[in-house]
Amino acid sequence: MLRGGGNRTGAVERRVRRDRTAPLGRRLTLRLPVALIVIGLVFDLATPARYTAAPFFAAAPLVAAPLYSLWATAGTALAAVVSDLLLAVYHGVEDYQQSATEVSTVVVVALLALVINRVVRTGEARLASERDVSEAAQRAVLPAPPARLAGLAIAARYVGARAGARIGGDLYAVQDTPHGVRMLVGDVRGKGLEAVEAAVVVVGAFREAAEQEATLEAVAYRLERALQREGGRRAGLEEQEGFATAVLAEIPAGDRSLLRVLNRGHPPPLLLTPEGGLRELVPSTAALPLGLGDLGGRPDRSDETFLPAGALLFLFTDGVTEARDRDGRFYDPCARLRGSWFSGPDDLLDVVVEDVARHTRGGPADDMALVAVQRPLGT
Repeated sequence: MLRGGGNRTGAVERRVRRDRTAPLGRRLTLRLPVALIVIGLVFDLATPARYTAAPFFAAAPLVAAPLYSLWATAGTALAAVVSDLLLAVYHGVEDYQQSATEVSTVVVVALLALVINRVVRTGEARLASERDVSEAAQRAVLPAPPARLAGLAIAARYVGARAGARIGGDLYAVQDTPHGVRMLVGDVRGKGLEAVEAAVVVVGAFREAAEQEATLEAVAYRLERALQREGGRRAGLEEQEGFATAVLAEIPAGDRSLLRVLNRGHPPPLLLTPEGGLRELVPSTAALPLGLGDLGGRPDRSDETFLPAGALLFLFTDGVTEARDRDGRFYDPCARLRGSWFSGPDDLLDVVVEDVARHTRGGPADDMALVAVQRPLGT
């Protein structure tokens, strides 16, 4: 059972605590190059002269190369070379050829470490630049909704996958319309720029249709047509298989106790009550994802449910449910959140993001789009 903090300060404190405890292994790794030089000195002084500590001195700059800056790597390399030279002088040089070979080996490896450092840092800079561009584009496509909208408390979050994973097509949108507050959370098939382009199309179509259409079924139809048009302009596989799972939700303007949900092949939203109860809003009728409507014969149908005062509606993409731990077990939001209490939407999302990171030991392998909406008490 998880317990949310009472306010945003509690979430910050949880993050600080995690930052202090999680990177213990990294802190030890950062000390390894210095430890190798110290071990080399102790080994050389504690063993007969015929034994050499050159492997320790050669390993130190190689270990430092991917971990340290260029200047720190150069300092480690210099310390390793100087240590090897000082030990040669200390013991007295009996075999000049062997001593020269050992020192030359350490020097060559040290120079190689500097080259490796430059390659690694250049790659990291390129990756950081690409992620900055991706994050800027993500913020433009998925702007954060206001904290309060039409009397409801709102929070939304996009959490990128851990380094090395390609950007995906997870999306969300929250909008106050003449028909009530409407929400969309979805996941476009595939990765890369094509998925992001399709996500832009879906979000744009939703913002227009949510204002104009009287029902969620009509909004879903507009999204279906928009995604099919997007697929029609593509060639090959994407034209035949492009689709997006999505869940649409609506809290009508005239009745805050009513919640409508329409699910198109997406993970079911969760409804968390102030008493710690949890309901999975499984659709009464299964439906195909957006873009595949022509393959199915059943029309869309939304489900209605009671939304208690103080309850939290939680919508998310499969980056949450498909997050695995080291043993391959999936993250189960129902089991993790049932019986928990949260002070509001932001607190719920903070706890989920932190708990998924803890479950996967570092972060999910897929992006996550999260939306939480709360009907405040007394409304």
